[in-house]
Formats: sequence, structure tokens, C-alpha cells
Amino acid sequence: MATPAVQQPRSVSSKTESYVDNKRKEDIRLANIAAARAVADAVRTSLGPKGMDKMISTASGEVIITNDGATILNKMEVLQPAAKMLVELSKSQDIVAGDGTTTVVVIAGALLKQCQSLLSNGIHPTVISDALHKASQKAVDVLTAMAVPVELTDRDSLVKSASTSLNSKVVSQYSTLLAPLAVDAVLSVVDPAKPDLVDLRDVKIVKKLGGTVDDTELVKGLVFDKKVSHTAGGLTRVENAKIAVIQFQISPPKTDIEQSIVVSDYTQMDRILKEERNYILGMIKKIKATGCNVLLIQKSILRDAVTDLSLHYLAKAKILVVKDVERDEIEFITKTLNCLPIANIEHFRAEKLGHADCVEEVSLGDGGKIVKITGIKDIGRTTNVLVRGSNQLVLDEAERSLHDALCVVRCLVNKRFLIAGGGAPEIELSRQLGAWAKVLQGMESYCVRSFAEALEVIPYTLAENAGLNPIVIVTELRNRHAQGEINAGINVRKGQITNILEENVVQPLLVSTSAITLATECVRMILKIDDIITVR
Repeated sequence: MATPAVQQPRSVSSKTESYVDNKRKEDIRLANIAAARAVADAVRTSLGPKGMDKMISTASGEVIITNDGATILNKMEVLQPAAKMLVELSKSQDIVAGDGTTTVVVIAGALLKQCQSLLSNGIHPTVISDALHKASQKAVDVLTAMAVPVELTDRDSLVKSASTSLNSKVVSQYSTLLAPLAVDAVLSVVDPAKPDLVDLRDVKIVKKLGGTVDDTELVKGLVFDKKVSHTAGGLTRVENAKIAVIQFQISPPKTDIEQSIVVSDYTQMDRILKEERNYILGMIKKIKATGCNVLLIQKSILRDAVTDLSLHYLAKAKILVVKDVERDEIEFITKTLNCLPIANIEHFRAEKLGHADCVEEVSLGDGGKIVKITGIKDIGRTTNVLVRGSNQLVLDEAERSLHDALCVVRCLVNKRFLIAGGGAPEIELSRQLGAWAKVLQGMESYCVRSFAEALEVIPYTLAENAGLNPIVIVTELRNRHAQGEINAGINVRKGQITNILEENVVQPLLVSTSAITLATECVRMILKIDDIITVR
């Protein structure tokens, strides 16, 4: 009996068995991580109160000296797409919290470093991404549990928080002046009807060269970085002012189309000039009839808003004139003066005017002149900050620092919780997440442990930038937190570890939570990218 022939398996592979080359995907992922880490390393040295400053030289020859993470990254010409995501990350943090722009980029860089080692160990990017998301949610819960509630009536706590933000800036020596100023500015614009919302557009920062940062002041009223129009002996001070904000021109009308008028004799010339005078006089009589004695004239792009002739008649009518008011300032001015902008001379009525005790031109020595409006009746919820500085670099940095301090106070209005600074929350997070990772199973445990290790970059960098031994400091910090001192942090002034809450180094909870959430989101996005497609 013949035995049946055994059928040999066919060597043709099916689709599921085909070989896929993943080398390119890995290379692109690693290239993205390397580029993003390079950006993070560039700003890492500027973290903390002892951080270094960066001098940025633009193509136009402008020089900026700053250690504000958002400003540094904004001015950098980053070409790699993944590295651009870190620039956008710092902008997001600037919008959400206003402070912690360097912190968020440094955390993202540390997370990417940990992800690189996890990827090299063969863990799939999706597994890492999901674990990072869980870890960031747990981190926010831990931070919220650590936070101390604060009331807006507790002015000292708000000032401490604003001071902490200013301590890492170029103008840190002026923090005792700028911190209370920022707190008063924000509290003065909080609307009782919406106690959790603050619009920082209601705080106008006016920069004026000259003097020192010590001369910076909060002005309850309006400040214009302009002179009063002195043509034909115009007024420079008016009391019991009735102020009109006008958006039309007090000058002879022009034709809508480009054309030339030929004047054949002097009588016609006289008639034209006479009509111009009568036209302007007619407008000024209507203005004067309402009792108006101060005019704020919007800048015009079509023709001159005022001419020498109209300024002459306005001076005779005893009306003070401030011209060339920018279009985007009109809303702020009308809100402050509680008046309405007037778009046409026919609509000029007394009820549209604003009222103030005094409008005057103030000389600032070598710094030129400004116009101040004080004692405004029914003033809107706005305020002005007049920032002074000896040179343009200091002036710009003072404005950026003040903006960060205002944002910190705004964070506390939105979410009324304070948290310790000085690397204390990051070490506590690292400790608690490390303990949580031991409870988890599988790959998730490895990923959460890596997340916990990455957070140690903040205290490590703070110590490194302050010239301390980072390994000794971070080890001691871990030890203190393990013993239950959750507010132990790095005191860079004393060069040792102390209870950071007692040292008044505090920051809003929103700054820390948004930094961790946004950094994790950004890292997860970079991890998920496995190819870059260029479209021409």
C-alpha cells in the first residue's frame, strides 16, 4: 500500500507576515525628541531666581536682554517642526498662567529624555503616551491636595506670590515696589459681578523713558504718552474738564476722488479760504456749545485730523487738544472716562462727554512730557501703570516682568490656591508618583516611574543655576520629603533647604498644574508623530 505524499508548506508569505521597516519611523521620532530637547536645554539655564539672562540680537539690530522663557523662545528662529511645538507650548503657558514659561519647557525636555530611554527599551509610544496622561492627572490631584486656600482680602499673600514671580527677573531688586503695585492694579479692575474673571486689557502699561524703575507708579485715571498740542498757545491744564473722544477730523473736507481744482483769480482763492475758515469755525462753535473743554482726537489716516488753523481756533475757544490717539486705545479710554466716542459733528452732545477734575500736561524732566487725566467722575474699572526706566532695555524688561506679576495675581483671582515654590511641589510629586508606580502593574508602572524621575529636573536645575551641588541638594530634599516635610524646598539665597512657605516663596496653584498638564500634552503629541511629510 502506497503511503500518501506529505504536502510541503508553501513559502509564499501572507500580508500579515510581510516585513515592515520601522527604522525610518524610529529615526524621525528620535530626531523630533532631540530637536525639542535642544530647545529645552537652551532656556534651562535661565530658570529660577539665580538663572542667567539671555541677550537676543534680532536681524534688525534690536537687542533684548531677558530671562523670560516665552520671550526667549518667541525671538528664536526655530525651523524644526517638533521644536516649534515647544515654542507654542511656552506661548500656551503664557496665555493660561502668564508665569512658569521656562518651567513648562524644562519639564517637557526632561519628559522627552525619559521617553527616549523608554522607547529604546522597546516600549510602544502609545503605551507611554497613555501612562503619561494618567500620571499628569494624578499629579494635578496631588498638587491640589498640597495647596493652601487664599482669599483676595489677604493682600500679603498676593504680594508674596507676585514677589516670587519677580524674583527671577532682571528687575528683581525692584520687587518690593512692583509686587504691591501689580496686586493693587489687578484688584482695582476685578468686577464684583464676575469675581473670578480679570481682563488684563483693563490694566494699561504706559512706558516712558527716563528716571529709574523706582519712579514707576499706579495712576488712577488716564495717562497718555503724548504732549498737548501747543500750536497757537493751546492750554496745558484744565480743571473741571468735560472730555470728548472724537473720531472725525476738524479740518477742511476733501473730495472722495483724486482731482485738482484750478483757481483762476484771487477772489476765488479768498472764497475757498473763507469757506474753510467758516467750516472749521462752525464745527468748533458746536463743540463749545456743549461745554466741552478737552478734545481727544483719534489718529486719521485719510487726512489730517487737525490743521494749524483749527488748532488756532480751538486755542482761542480755550479747548485743550490731545491729538493722534491710537484707534485701539479708544475702547479703553471710553471705558475709563465712562463716555461715548463721537463719530460725527452732528452727534456731538453733552451727554456723550466724560467728566474729570483735572487734565494736565506733566513734565518728566529729560523723559519728555505726558498727559494725565485724574479725578474722573464715575470711573470705569480700569487702571494705568506708568513704567519708567533709564534705558530701553530696562524699560522693556520691567514691562515684561510687571506683566508676569499681573498674570500671577490674575491666576490667584481665577483659582484661589497657593502652593510652595523652590522645587518643593515637584519633589513631593516625584515621591508620591514613585510610590504610586509601585502599586501599578506592567509597562504602566515603568512609565509612571520615569514621569516621577523627570519632575526632579526642576529642583536639580534650581540648585545647579544657584551654584550649589545639585546631587547633594536633591538627595537631601528627597530625604526631607520622605520624613513628611512637604513644604521643604531650595532656598537659593541661603544655599540650603528650608521650609519654603515660611520664606514667603509661594506661587499660584494654576501655574504648576497648567505647566505639568501642558508639558505632558506636548510630549504625548511629539511621541505620536512617526513621520514628517513636507508639502511644497
